[in-house]
Order: sequence, then structure tokens, then C-alpha cells
Amino acid sequence: MNIEQMKTVVKEILSKTDLTPCVVGHRGVGKSAGIIQACRELDRQYVSLRLGQMEVGDLVGIPFRNGDVMHWSRPSWLPAEDAPETVIHCDELNRAQQEDTLQAIFQFVEPPAEGMLRAIHTHTLSRRHKVVVSINPPDGSYQVATLDRALIDRMVMLFVETDYQCWARYAQKRELAGEVRQFLAGNHGFLAKQGMPMEMQVEPSERAWEMVSVLKKNCRFPAELEMEVYSGIVGKEAAIAFMRWLSDRKGRPVTAEEILNAWAEVAERAESQRDDVQAATINDLTALLQVSPTLSEEQEENLVAFIAVLPRDLRFGFVKSLLKIPEVALLLVKDKHDAVIFEAMQAISAQAG
Repeated sequence: MNIEQMKTVVKEILSKTDLTPCVVGHRGVGKSAGIIQACRELDRQYVSLRLGQMEVGDLVGIPFRNGDVMHWSRPSWLPAEDAPETVIHCDELNRAQQEDTLQAIFQFVEPPAEGMLRAIHTHTLSRRHKVVVSINPPDGSYQVATLDRALIDRMVMLFVETDYQCWARYAQKRELAGEVRQFLAGNHGFLAKQGMPMEMQVEPSERAWEMVSVLKKNCRFPAELEMEVYSGIVGKEAAIAFMRWLSDRKGRPVTAEEILNAWAEVAERAESQRDDVQAATINDLTALLQVSPTLSEEQEENLVAFIAVLPRDLRFGFVKSLLKIPEVALLLVKDKHDAVIFEAMQAISAQAG
């Protein structure tokens, strides 16, 4: 994505989530300027931490004693809870010269757990304040540390590249020298040397898919950027598969909610699903019932109706899973469900014997 697109994505993430965007790009592409502009457009204060110049004490504060208790002074850069809404820019994160500096900031760039506040050592950050990171890619062209996968897994990686049209609009607004603008208009290749591809160890994980879920529920990105954003969280292969799945509405599995609450509308579709798609519906139902096992009478009937249309092997496996949920098991063993459930119960008993 280019700088203008990056600003759009960063503003959406910072204004609607607690996630940490990390802007990755080659020198001079405009990462810091773009982040500053995004802050202005969001009407937020901007604080820059040049981590290549900082030590642990600059981040966690200087220790002092109060009686027999050790405390740490609040760093001057850390906004108070009642300060105007602020974005803290952890610039040059992978240029931190000392390993312990990088370890100290690790906790701060990590999005806060549910019900918790973002923190650095003993200091906490109000949810009204947000954090953004920027780095140069570790491609051998820069004196930077390689970030480990645990840290990468905690951020939304946004890869920014040179784009002439984007730069031309910027140059026009800044009234850069006409000769420079005219030269580059006919010689795009001289605008910037791109360098090596920006490869990062971005792979799927449980935490990564939770971040995708947060973005999917709260943010609205331009269609052409959505896959790029998800690629920076779960990797390109998983993002492509996910976006294809989103677009293939006809091939999607029937959901657990549809089975339980709208069986009449989806019965034909559910019965005709391929076994692999059927397995996805079964997994969704199992997960839902493990968390919310209490069913209304209508939902109970819908669940049994779904079990009835399953192929024999899938039915046995599904019933076996449901019998491990006490509240659901009590519903299934009712006499009125024997026509559907009894054969599966017999097969399960035979396996146990």
C-alpha cells in the first residue's frame, strides 16, 4: 500500500480498536510523516519515541524509594489519564541498541488484554491513548535487529511502498520545486530505490485470528486494502484463503446460529453440504454448545433435525461430541429423539465396550 492508503488504515485501527499498527517501509518513504498526518486528521496529540536513542530508564522511569517500597517515576513522555487523546509513536522499534530496551517496550506495544490497560512496567496507559509502531524492514540494508515472531504476532504489520502518484500529490501540496516534480513526472524510476522485498515472519496464530476478528467487527477498510491488512496479521496465504472464503457465499458452511434458529430456511442447504463443509458446521455447533448449552424447545428440535440429515459416520461423531456436554446430553436422550439418536448411541456404546 502507499502512504495515503496507510493513513486510511492507521486512522481506522487507532480510532476503533486497541490494536497496534506497525508501519514497515524503506527509508524516506514517509512513514513518520504519514503517521503524524493521521494523528492530525484524528485530532490527537502526537508523541514520538525514537527507540534507537533510548535506554530502559527512559521507558520505565527512574527508581526511587518511598519508605521501604521501591517505585518508578513516570516518564515525561507518557501521557496522563486525563491528558488530551494521544498517539505514542514507537519509532525505529527495531533500532533499539540494547536488548533490554527492546524487551522493555515489548509489553507496551502489545495490545491490552480484555479488561486490562496497556502498560509499561508499573505504569499504565489509559484506553483513550493509542500506540503505533514504525520500522525499516530487516532486509540487510539497515542496521536493525530482527524482531522475533512473538513480537510480530502482537502487531498489525502494514507494508508501505513508494508510489509516484501518491508522492506527486504530496509534492504539489508542499510546493516542491517545479523542476524536481517535472523531472520525476517523466522518470518515475528515479523517485526511490525500492530495495529488497519486505519479508517478515507473519504467520497465522490464535492471537492473529483474534486480531482479524477485531478488525472485521469494528473497522471498514477499502476493498482493495482489506487483504493487505489481513496479510500483515496472518500472512499472505491465509489472508488470500480467508478473502476467497468471504467472497464465496454460496460455498460457505451453514452456521450454528442458522441451524438452531432458522432450520426451516437452511434445511435443504444443510443436507446437501459436502462432508468437509458439513464438518465445519458441526465444529461451529460443537463450539457454540460448549459455551452456551441451554437450548429452547425449538432449538432442540432444530438440532435433532440437523443430526438426522447427517451421513452415518458424521452423525455418530457429532453425537459422541454432544454427549460430552451434560446439558445437551440430557436433551438428546429423551425418548422422542430415539429415531434419530438411538442408532448413534448404540454405535458409541459398542465402541466403548
